[in-house]
Amino acid sequence: MRLDLIFFTLCLATPAMAAEFDRALLPDPVTDADYMAVTPAEAELGQLLFFDPILSGNDNISCSTCHHPRLGTSDGLSLGMGEGGIGLAPNRVANPDNLPEDRIPRNAPVLYNLGAREYTVMFHDGRVEMTGGHLRVPIEDDFFARVSGVLATQAAFPVLSPDEMGGQVSENPLSKAIRQGRFSGEGGAWDMIAEKVAAIPDYQSRFEQVYPEIAFGRRVHFADISNAIAAFMAFEYRSDDSAFDRYLRGDDAALSEVAQKGMALFYGEAGCATCHSGKFQTDHDFHAMGQPQLGPGKTLDFERGNRDEGRYRVTGKSEDLYAFRTPALRNITLSAPYGHAGAYSDLRSFVVAHLAPADSLAHYETFHATLPNVPGLEDDWNVMNSAEDRAAIMAAIEVEDRILPSEDIDALMAFLAALEDDPRRLGIPDTVPSGLTFGK
Repeated sequence: MRLDLIFFTLCLATPAMAAEFDRALLPDPVTDADYMAVTPAEAELGQLLFFDPILSGNDNISCSTCHHPRLGTSDGLSLGMGEGGIGLAPNRVANPDNLPEDRIPRNAPVLYNLGAREYTVMFHDGRVEMTGGHLRVPIEDDFFARVSGVLATQAAFPVLSPDEMGGQVSENPLSKAIRQGRFSGEGGAWDMIAEKVAAIPDYQSRFEQVYPEIAFGRRVHFADISNAIAAFMAFEYRSDDSAFDRYLRGDDAALSEVAQKGMALFYGEAGCATCHSGKFQTDHDFHAMGQPQLGPGKTLDFERGNRDEGRYRVTGKSEDLYAFRTPALRNITLSAPYGHAGAYSDLRSFVVAHLAPADSLAHYETFHATLPNVPGLEDDWNVMNSAEDRAAIMAAIEVEDRILPSEDIDALMAFLAALEDDPRRLGIPDTVPSGLTFGK
């Protein structure tokens, strides 16, 4: 038996075992005070903007294309397909008349509870962060003085990505501005989108109602669009009424015995809560867990290779190599695939791999991923086919491998299912003010 494997052989939960569990290990229940305040009119405006393709360069992609409520606010793909794709994932395919130039380099992150005040870091690598009362972003621009916080800041970046929403070089005026590095100010990419939106009378009227200074003559800024989308996400995807939430609020019957056993493992001997801590099962920190790398990676234009070195690209610290943000786990059962590159499409397989990352990385098989075929993209597995790159990812892993017996995996899966609360408040609009079509 390998010395680095830890075997847990716990029995199925009994009422006595559940009673012995130290509830002090559990987080406090979520309350209204944990969330940012949202006005209904701002959330309703944000809902329309979230689903409206008017924000994209070619008027064909909305925020919901990659963050759809029917897909757990993700897109059902390991790596998304923005510009050059047709249909709603996981049935999204490449447009033969306008093939994608590349896959989106990271898995589409879920949106649940991003309106909670404890969320001060955004993206898999934390490149948008509120620290010491100051907003840290990848680019310096006066635009960020107008946004309401980190969630609104995050919402401003997908439109600047040619592969996500902007469109490829010379396809449209927006893509040209992006290529030239003109983001804000007159004639910048954000300015172009704001003008398109404000030119629609229904939107102009709604902005005037939500932001009074616009009614008194101020023009619509893209920051207003970002703020409204952030308000919608905070309102719509607040998730705090799962069986686990009800258990925390005193309803012991909300969790089955097997889910209670999973909870005891999660917060006890399995060690999951070491990183998946707090009210939303995340420490908001970054850890190297040996996840397989696929797709184009996250490198600069002049660099070669397909590596994604994670948090290191933000901090430059060697200890952050291949470290990625701890994902929150609400509705994890709905938001496959899993991992920063979506390497696992099945949650149980991901949990097993997460417990023994070194062994799983060494024996990873590509069938675990969900990648639509895109003609011309043949480098999806360059990193995994490179002994040097795999060794670098392996060397960064910060935990030891462990194995749990099947019945304990069953219990953990039951607990993860007890974190499910798929909120549908405003829902999917029937139409959007631009009149453009979008995936429902």
